[in-house]
Amino acid sequence: MLKSKTFVKKTRSGGVMKVVREHYLRDDIWCGSEVCTECKQESTVLQKDACMESSLCSYPHYLVPDTNVVLHQIDILEDPVICNVIILQTVLQEVRHRSAPVYKRLKDIIHEKEKRFYTFTNEHHRDTFIEREPGESANDRNDRAIRVAVKWYSQHLKTFESDTDGLKVVLLTNDQGNKQKAQDNGLLVYKCEEYVKSLIANPELVDRLALSSDDKNEITSSKVLFPEHLPLSRIQTGIKSSSFLQGTFRASRDNYLEATVFVQGEGEDSTEVLIQGLQNLNRAVHQDVVAVQLLPRSEWVAPSSVVLQDEGTAKDDEDAEEEEGKLRTAAVEAARKPTGKVVGIIKRNWRPFCGMLNVSQIKESTRHLFTPADRRIPRIRIETRQASTLSGQRIMVAIDGWPKDSRYPNGHFVRSLGGAGEKDTEEEVLLLEHDVPHQAFSQAVLSFLPKMPWAITPEDMMKREDLRPLTVCSVDPPGCTDIDDALHCRELENGNLEVGVHIADVSHFIRPGNALDKEAANRGTTVYLCGKRIDMVPELLSSNLCSLRSNVDRLAFSCIWEINHKAEILKTRFTKSVINSKASLTYAEAQMRIDDTNKNDDITKSLRGLNKLAKILKRQRIEKGALTLSSLEVRFHMDSETHDPIDLQTKELMETNSMVEEFMLLANISVAQKIYDEFSECALLRKHPAPPPSNYDILIKAAKSKEVKIHTDSAKALADSLDAAKVDGFPYFNTLLRILATRCMMQAVYFCSGMDSDFHHYGLASPIYTHFTSPIRRYENRCSTHLGKICVRQAFLTKRCSQLIMDQLLIYSFVIRFHGFYLVLRYADIIVHRLLAVAIGADTTYPDLMDKHKQSALCNNLNYRHKMSQYAQRASVAFHTQLFFKSRGILNEEGFVLFVRKNAIIVLIPKFGLEGTVFFDSKDKVSPNIVFEEEGPTLSVEQHKFHIFDKVKVTISLDDSNIQHQKIRMALIEPVIPGVSVPAPDTERPAKKQKLDH
Repeated sequence: MLKSKTFVKKTRSGGVMKVVREHYLRDDIWCGSEVCTECKQESTVLQKDACMESSLCSYPHYLVPDTNVVLHQIDILEDPVICNVIILQTVLQEVRHRSAPVYKRLKDIIHEKEKRFYTFTNEHHRDTFIEREPGESANDRNDRAIRVAVKWYSQHLKTFESDTDGLKVVLLTNDQGNKQKAQDNGLLVYKCEEYVKSLIANPELVDRLALSSDDKNEITSSKVLFPEHLPLSRIQTGIKSSSFLQGTFRASRDNYLEATVFVQGEGEDSTEVLIQGLQNLNRAVHQDVVAVQLLPRSEWVAPSSVVLQDEGTAKDDEDAEEEEGKLRTAAVEAARKPTGKVVGIIKRNWRPFCGMLNVSQIKESTRHLFTPADRRIPRIRIETRQASTLSGQRIMVAIDGWPKDSRYPNGHFVRSLGGAGEKDTEEEVLLLEHDVPHQAFSQAVLSFLPKMPWAITPEDMMKREDLRPLTVCSVDPPGCTDIDDALHCRELENGNLEVGVHIADVSHFIRPGNALDKEAANRGTTVYLCGKRIDMVPELLSSNLCSLRSNVDRLAFSCIWEINHKAEILKTRFTKSVINSKASLTYAEAQMRIDDTNKNDDITKSLRGLNKLAKILKRQRIEKGALTLSSLEVRFHMDSETHDPIDLQTKELMETNSMVEEFMLLANISVAQKIYDEFSECALLRKHPAPPPSNYDILIKAAKSKEVKIHTDSAKALADSLDAAKVDGFPYFNTLLRILATRCMMQAVYFCSGMDSDFHHYGLASPIYTHFTSPIRRYENRCSTHLGKICVRQAFLTKRCSQLIMDQLLIYSFVIRFHGFYLVLRYADIIVHRLLAVAIGADTTYPDLMDKHKQSALCNNLNYRHKMSQYAQRASVAFHTQLFFKSRGILNEEGFVLFVRKNAIIVLIPKFGLEGTVFFDSKDKVSPNIVFEEEGPTLSVEQHKFHIFDKVKVTISLDDSNIQHQKIRMALIEPVIPGVSVPAPDTERPAKKQKLDH
């Protein structure tokens, strides 16, 4: 059955175009119920006898939620109790348009067979499709379509039920008008809250109800605390007229009364607007898209350097006013920044938040405060009857709304994650908080894995170059089982050298568009926690078929150069290949072979040739201005029984580390040039922007404090300055300076060549770069300190150095592993492999690969996933750091002042690569006389003045008074300041092993 609608549409040129819209209707769409004998169904979803036990509906029934119920009560729908639900096409389409996260969650529920959610395409069914009536709004038309579908279902199923108490269809809606119309039509309809409260066997579901507007009014007070948010129409008008700015709200970790709004501009025109004070923050939550209005220039302020965290019990108005006064006072004399206030919310980016419940002290109260694990999220008021059970557990809570008369947003309980402090629970929390996809791979994904036993076929050999006779070997850290690259070097008849980099051919196993490919694209990268790996692809690929193990035939993608003895590249070629690695060596084993003059076998000759060329390549790279911000790497030794960290060891870097790194970088540069030459509009590249001059302020000031001058005109000038930066009697000075230099860097990002014009990689001093192979595991872990597990080309740090300090980015040098180092598998490499394969005629293209807009969207996701994986890894290291210090009591260590704040100093402990804060003001005791000078910067405490890089001695201990936010505490021992310094403990508690109850 065909319905047609004809209308005219104006064209850009002013003409008129006739448009015919056709809508096909069918009469053979299944209802999905097992009681139906009329629909010709291959399988049924909805069952009669497995319905929820409801005091309102004592008979078998199916549920039909409307759009708002799905949008606001998705936590209820996800509960295993809720089943036999009909999701109408009208609802599915509306949810898709209004909330992508909820739409994805709904689709996941529909795919769970045991949930029995059935999608009914009512918009194409002959008996349920309706036209929009003249003057009817789209929302009213959709509500009517839902009622028509429910009525059809009720009548359709009634024909198969003989008794009056047979199967019923229940509409769930929270819209009073929709409910009344449904009742007038004789439909069975309830509010979602009514129905959930009627599920007498599952009273815990009530806690998961999102608050209705009536509930919100009951919880909030009559006093207006915040300005009214402007309607979207006024916001849009204001943005067009430039009276408002649109940007992303970024709350401060250190100061709950301060945030910035990042306003995206073109090129370098992006700006940050500072927001200070509760009223100016106006109920915005971290990552919301907001509209801000700039304050008059006379009211601009400076970012505060005061640490001001929203902890403990709920604050009253006097507390908030006192802390806001402290904030304003601290910022008066500093350089002012554009300052504004939030006038409206354009898009909420709320998600379920992990954290802990602060149980109310009021007896039998059901209203409690929830404290999120992420300090940038405000505490949330929830109602729960399970407070005594949930106390001490990590739980998830969702925000429902934030009325203008409530100090905190209102929300509801989602689910419990387990006991706080337990390893499994804490890992789950950090994965959820950093949005790391970590669910088990679905059967749909696993179905695209190669069947075992797997072997290279004659068809594979026909399309590849046979490089098995070459003396190929791999060089990796000890314990590495995921070997993703191998090398060879041999002398040619003309006297030149042939060098090859051979990368595991992952793209051979992951074909475009299938479920395995889509899952890998979503995950973006492999994520490594302490002792746990979250794979981007199933382990069969990452640890077996894509691991270039020795003495096994493996598929590879090879980049091969002809190079003279001056390390000048004469020819470059790329080929799909089959290799057979002759040895899997560690860095130490490879170094011993190179140094042993008695060894002259083919593998050793190959390594010596590679090492000689690598030294020349590195020297050339540094001469061009590449930055080296490396330091020693520290590693934990783990207890074999408890898996707790028990000792630290510093790793010495060898020439072979650098050898592998140089050829991985060279391969990436060569491949980047090739794919850009072939596909100038859709090459996936990686760039590292040069930092703006203001980023270097803290570095220049720190160097100046020791009468050292740093030049930042170019990467080479910076590199030369850092190489020359030395202070007599202070050997650690250069390392500290390089740590600060990492803080000044911009974030390296993936991008599509057709969507950008700036390709330059600042850190590598290369005009073009990509990720064909994975130098990250060697290059970036090398260039890491406790404060910067980043080399300059990976630095994710934001533009304002002051913001970096305020964010207290904990980036660790010690890398905790149970099974050695790892393969960092990234989806970017797969796309680059595909582009290169098409460029050399080894594979065919597909539409998405050549679509620059889709490539750009993919790059955005890869950048996001990469950043989140870094954050998750740091959080995991932080948790294990706490375990390390938990068993050691109080330690005394020497350190250096890294930053000076207005009420504290940040100290680096070189022995542990550990950063901590020594505070000089406290609520528990009288604060000393403190004077902060911005120019130095310096901090005078009583009679002592602290400068950057001053040597101090501190006590280190674990403060576990707040189980959710455990932290490493530092207290000053030397210099001795009366009323501030603490006496050193007489003894240090010896290390002891702790067995955790898993």
